[in-house]
Amino acid sequence: MRPAGPLGPVTRRRPVDDPAVRLFFFHHAGGSHLLYRGWTRHFPEDWDICLLDAPGRGNAQALPLIRDCADLVAFFDKGLTPLLNRPFAFFGHSVGARVAYEFACRLAEEGRELPLWLGVSSFRAPQPGSVGPPLSHSLRSDAELRDWLGSTGGIPERLLTDDNLWKAFAPLMRSDLGLADSWDRDTLGPPLPVPLTVFSGSDDTVVARHKLDRWPQLTDNFLGTHTYSGGHFYLNDHREPLVARVTETVRALLGSRPGGDQPTS
Repeated sequence: MRPAGPLGPVTRRRPVDDPAVRLFFFHHAGGSHLLYRGWTRHFPEDWDICLLDAPGRGNAQALPLIRDCADLVAFFDKGLTPLLNRPFAFFGHSVGARVAYEFACRLAEEGRELPLWLGVSSFRAPQPGSVGPPLSHSLRSDAELRDWLGSTGGIPERLLTDDNLWKAFAPLMRSDLGLADSWDRDTLGPPLPVPLTVFSGSDDTVVARHKLDRWPQLTDNFLGTHTYSGGHFYLNDHREPLVARVTETVRALLGSRPGGDQPTS
């Protein structure tokens, strides 16, 4: 698997070569870096905001889809390694939360530099062992899948109503949903040594609130759950307060590091 471009599948609207911190944003199933369109300008000017694309979209449009989470993490790892030379943090929404968490776990397991912080939004925590049959989102009929996606509020209507657009979009969507359907591990490792915050929408019909309850057990520094009004894509209506919350959290963690907020070499 090769990265898309010299630094991988990354969109940097305002590149900062020697930043105080780099924030990496992972998108939802069927999405792209455009989920975070307009976010960069709300962060401090000395922060490097990196918006990611999985294969099959955005900067990685020409690359084949990846249906296995470990392979997707390896793809991002190869592409992002050149940018992990400064303090960094991860935020992932929906399936992007799973990828961000697994990436952080990979770094921990390999004894590498860890993110300052991990934000997981609108995605269930993994469960140990077998917890029943896989979810069936990726196995629904076209009609069922279109109806369900329409109810989530995060997919442009034209992708669901235009048959030609749907024909092109459906394989990508089904591939991404497969990542969510195969989330659970046989065993869970020790708590991740990374501060973790959970974000959610108060009326999310995709991820029930109780499915977030295990996240505190997966970190040795749980920073709480922040709930905003809205459904699965609540963040579209709360961009500025959400960015403010992320900024406040990362800034505090950055300041608590030895040497304060000075970049590493």
